[in-house]
Amino acid sequence: MRKEYADTPQGRLHYARDGEGPPVVLTHQTPRSADEYAGVLPLLAAGGFTAIAPDTLGYGESEPPRGAPTIETYATALLALLDVLELPAAVVGGHHTGGVIAFEAAVAAPHRVASLVLSCTPYLDEKGRAALRAQTPTEDQPPRIDAGHLLDLWRQRAAFYPPDRPELLDRFLRDALRAWRPQAGHTAVGSYRMEDRIDRLAVPTLLLGADADPVSYPDLDRWRQVLPDGRIAVIAGAGVPAPEHMPREFADAIIDFLRTHHPLARAGGS
Repeated sequence: MRKEYADTPQGRLHYARDGEGPPVVLTHQTPRSADEYAGVLPLLAAGGFTAIAPDTLGYGESEPPRGAPTIETYATALLALLDVLELPAAVVGGHHTGGVIAFEAAVAAPHRVASLVLSCTPYLDEKGRAALRAQTPTEDQPPRIDAGHLLDLWRQRAAFYPPDRPELLDRFLRDALRAWRPQAGHTAVGSYRMEDRIDRLAVPTLLLGADADPVSYPDLDRWRQVLPDGRIAVIAGAGVPAPEHMPREFADAIIDFLRTHHPLARAGGS
């Protein structure tokens, strides 16, 4: 993988890139970074795609946003990255918060988003926003002299992670600690009115679920209702950190979808 920077009007974005072929751009959940896709990008590259994962503004090594960020802000920066990379269009997807950002990019600029991957993405009408606010951990933990804030971060996320994979929690903790404002992405999601935008979605869409994800999996039935033409795939046994927990299954679901629903992808790779 190559790690590079792109200067956009919204700020400098850091991104990871691997492979050659039709571009697939994946955005991460809050408060993670492109590291969430470290196991996925090489698999997409091996499948014949250019796999790209940016750090959202304020996360990883990207610059903080200018002002209070919104989902629209994040999506505008994502589309600006396509401009910098000279990509007229790309497959765009995301996980949790990243899925909401990808959704907004697809409805704001459908000519730029060839296909959409919504992984473990909440459906955000008023009921969905309230449910998300009730379930989302608070990651803005002020430092304490006894380092108790580190243990609090670990414990509040542990319930959402597989108990036999502490290294995944370690990766989460490192990203949370270097984030500009760890909770900013969740705050933006909690204010986003997806129900006002859903009628504008007009690109082939994969609804990718993880059946051990208590936060987003219950929303899959609602997505079935509002997007009856969406392709559905479920990764059995995967939870909140699905791209890291089961990268092979995650990548395979995307590749299978793109080879049947995205003409350029059918020509790329074996």
